[in-house]
Amino acid sequence: MGPILLVLLLATILDGENWPQWRGPSGSGVSAETGLPVEWSERNIAWKAPLRGLGVSSPIVWGERVFVTYQVGAGALRQGRHPTFVQSGDPVAAGEHPLGGARSEGIDAKITLVVAAFDRSTGKRLWEHPLDAEGELPPVHEKRNLATSSAVTDGARVYAWFSNGQTIALDMSGKLVWKRHLGRDYSGFNLDWGHASSPVLYRDRLLLLCYHGDAAYLLALDKLTGRQLWKVDRGNGLRSYSTPLVVETGQGAELIVNSTERVEAFDPLTGKPLWQFAESTRFAVPMPLYHGGVLYMSRGYRSGPYMALGPGGRGEISKEQLLWHAETGAPYVSSLVYHDGLLYMAGEMGIVSCVDANNGELVWRERLGGIYSASPVAADGKIYLLSETGDAIVLRAGRKLEVLARNTIGEQIIASPAISGRQLLIRTDRHLIAIRAGAQ
Repeated sequence: MGPILLVLLLATILDGENWPQWRGPSGSGVSAETGLPVEWSERNIAWKAPLRGLGVSSPIVWGERVFVTYQVGAGALRQGRHPTFVQSGDPVAAGEHPLGGARSEGIDAKITLVVAAFDRSTGKRLWEHPLDAEGELPPVHEKRNLATSSAVTDGARVYAWFSNGQTIALDMSGKLVWKRHLGRDYSGFNLDWGHASSPVLYRDRLLLLCYHGDAAYLLALDKLTGRQLWKVDRGNGLRSYSTPLVVETGQGAELIVNSTERVEAFDPLTGKPLWQFAESTRFAVPMPLYHGGVLYMSRGYRSGPYMALGPGGRGEISKEQLLWHAETGAPYVSSLVYHDGLLYMAGEMGIVSCVDANNGELVWRERLGGIYSASPVAADGKIYLLSETGDAIVLRAGRKLEVLARNTIGEQIIASPAISGRQLLIRTDRHLIAIRAGAQ
């Protein structure tokens, strides 16, 4: 290794890796960083920054900036009963609460959508970019609002997408570059419990999944201007809360989509459909996962199926062509994480499973407690699980279940964490919190 490469490698280790999108650098929930905290208390909290509004989008990181979105003001909730993870007894008594801890009793006349930047080392708020919510605002689930999609950045601009279709690109100082309102330009955002898919960057384009039943489509925008590059209409009936994933294969790049009727792949440069595996699920929420040339997929809903398949196929993929398929046991909402030949998943009611990635066979399954909307992350031989109840469980990765620590955050956690600068960055209902080993 030459001296210049060595200096760059050391600088990366010292500065911390970027976490530029939902689920991190490769969309897998895995960090290469070491020295992360295992047990913590008040002394491990490097900083705790109050958030002016609510949301469940996850933080993203580039360099010394942490970005997060939120909504100021209460919007409309969808009518009728709101499904909860807890099916028997009192969900609130079990630790499942609406966003903000209580269901709003009214709707504010003005709602503001915000992108904010914080200093990664100190938690100081660097800037806010407010955006008036415009048009007809869709009603949402009581644990969601319009700030559900996580932002994405390429280090030059930050792209934020809100659940009514408003989309903005900002420079790193918070200045507006361009904006669009997809709810007006194409069709209203009217998904059962509120849009949740996050934007994805690939080369010169911003890729957006809009599977909303009455109008399901994929969209690619020029990341510099917001101009449409391509749009693929998928007809009526398709729904998805999932974030798509771009993978590079021997046959070229593929955009993988998890929807209620199928798993499917598209060419991210043109939008051309490539292949699909037909399998219905009521709610498609988890994000696809890719490692070592294999695509792992949890279909979502209550104890739904999960599977492994090789990308690069064309046309209809049959069940016999899958590498393996498990009929039940996957999480409703949270995505899978891969570490050293094993898949880890946290179910909505506190059941955590470890599966052999080679064949799908169960290695261990245990009820560890908690309510998991947040997806697990992996780093330094450890798996981090964050519960809505404000608890954080740290596992040693491996074929034997070993709980290293149970920690308490003390606030509701729905968003998934980010890792950067040897810090675990956690977004709660009211705060953005950085936890670092040995912080004073």
